[in-house]
Amino acid sequence: MFQVCVLASGSKGNSAIIRTENTKIMLDAGLSGSKLAKLMQQAGMDETKLDAVMISHEHSDHIGGAGVMCRRYNIPLYISDQTYLVSQKKLGKLPAGVKYIGSSDSFLIGDIKVTTFPSSHDVVDGTNFVFQKEGEPDRKLAFATDLGYTSRFTLLKFKEASTIVLESNHDEKMLHEGPYPWHLKQRVKSNQGHLSNNQAVGFVGQIVHPGLKNIILAHLSEQNNDPKLAEDLMRGFLNSINFTTNLKVASQYEPTGLIDI
Repeated sequence: MFQVCVLASGSKGNSAIIRTENTKIMLDAGLSGSKLAKLMQQAGMDETKLDAVMISHEHSDHIGGAGVMCRRYNIPLYISDQTYLVSQKKLGKLPAGVKYIGSSDSFLIGDIKVTTFPSSHDVVDGTNFVFQKEGEPDRKLAFATDLGYTSRFTLLKFKEASTIVLESNHDEKMLHEGPYPWHLKQRVKSNQGHLSNNQAVGFVGQIVHPGLKNIILAHLSEQNNDPKLAEDLMRGFLNSINFTTNLKVASQYEPTGLIDI
């Protein structure tokens, strides 16, 4: 067994579970502890069996419930040293300790190999991730949201992944015509902001391969996007190249369900 479940994704909070028979990692914990527990239960998982919480960056929609989860279930927090420094007050006491990770590390949590790579988002030390189960090299999960732009390094990390979780944050027209103030629109569009639907499609076009089983679009803006727009654009592209895969759009309010990586 090697599965991923996006519990919630969007500006109100982000979290996902990556699990095998023996290991269960929570990636980001941007909702309250009670909401995270309920979402895990809704997806058919035991929230008391977590082995670690891992954090991508310090924004509250990714870190808000991390300290609570670590204290409640006595599990360690995996986080970069710079991100920990700017998040220490929010996190509070961490009885099981902190494990520092770098932006180009490779390490094991149980039987899950984690490889990190840097994100261009406007944070002190943003991190994205690749997950592999020991002994199953053909099954690989590449996970990247809050990207800003897709570097050549990101492309390399996503190549040959069997499952990807990729940001598809905004529709460019909706962002331009929407309620955000000008400076915020510019931030979202910048190389340290978020990927648009069109950018997500362009990225997938560069990494698509026969072994790509699942595409999960994530971190959609409620103000500047619509799940149907994002899905239709990506599905239209996939149909245009006669490529069949499992395409899902992660929700802010309910989990995706467990997806075999």
